[in-house]
Amino acid sequence: MLRHAVGAAALALAVASADPAAAQRVRAGVLTCDISAGIGFILGSQKGVVCTFAPEPPGPQQVYSGSISKFGLDVGATGGAVMVWAVFTDSLAPPGPAFLAGDYFGATGQVTVAAGLGANVLIGGSNNTVALQPVSVSTSVGLNVALGVAELHLRPGP
Repeated sequence: MLRHAVGAAALALAVASADPAAAQRVRAGVLTCDISAGIGFILGSQKGVVCTFAPEPPGPQQVYSGSISKFGLDVGATGGAVMVWAVFTDSLAPPGPAFLAGDYFGATGQVTVAAGLGANVLIGGSNNTVALQPVSVSTSVGLNVALGVAELHLRPGP
């Protein structure tokens, strides 16, 4: 588990420092996720998500559900939050159905006091060909500190 977490963190940091265009990635759309309220337990937390993917060029929106987990320091309680990611892929083909279904991993850092901010960079999907880069940071209400590795699991449907 630790080896997986360290590898995911290293991959996320490498992607975070690289320009998506330089990696020949193409913006495929925007993913907006509503994250449920929850409590962090020192070594991690898991919260439910419902997400909507708006493809570019415009096409039918796709709905996903799943969970986001944090491993590492995660202490406190927060209300719900919204995360918006720009979705990049290495393909020029239009996104098909269930395009974003899969598992995503990356580093995370967040501090929340009353209304706070956080950011996550995640890599995954089919054969790790999708990068999710934050466009709008999360907003939440509560008191929480979270540092570590994040996992986002998405499946088609609400």
